[in-house]
Amino acid sequence: MAAVAKRELLPVPAARAGSSEAWDFLFRRYQLPLYAYVQELVGQEQLSLDLVQETFIAAARHLGSLREDRKFGSWLFGIAHQKCVQHWRRHAREDPLDPELADSASDPGDIPGEALIRREQEAAFMDCLQQLPPAHRSVLLLHYLEEFPIEEIAIITGTPIGTVKSRLHHARRSLRALLTRSSEPHPTAPTP
Repeated sequence: MAAVAKRELLPVPAARAGSSEAWDFLFRRYQLPLYAYVQELVGQEQLSLDLVQETFIAAARHLGSLREDRKFGSWLFGIAHQKCVQHWRRHAREDPLDPELADSASDPGDIPGEALIRREQEAAFMDCLQQLPPAHRSVLLLHYLEEFPIEEIAIITGTPIGTVKSRLHHARRSLRALLTRSSEPHPTAPTP
């Protein structure tokens, strides 16, 4: 109930009317969640920033096409999703994912060995996540990171609800298998 009330408090009508304060509020509210989502999909900091900027520009241009103001968040994530898909299509022959992972900040109270182990585990998880097809990675991130319900993920990705459920199921299964494989010890080559 609180989430619905929060959505209703968004100043979408004022933004549609051209209020810079309303746009500033919407930008501040959604810039970090959008960046996190796009960053997880494309894996490149500057590209993620560019795609988020393109998302807000497109939102400003097309806000008049939004039918339900309370769905602004889903609509905005849908634009970001389409920007990522467009990027993948433009660069289909290249590897669009940067294998480098950003350094994760560690808690100053961490024991150095524990921080290193945690970073290695995070890197292994991100490596496995990046191995998933973009459509599977996207539904996982929208559902678990951004906490969108299945119905809104269908709207964001422009796919039927059944397809979202199927992708989510296969993505979880594939990610689990990848994580299991990455945690298994690698056999050493036999000595001659």
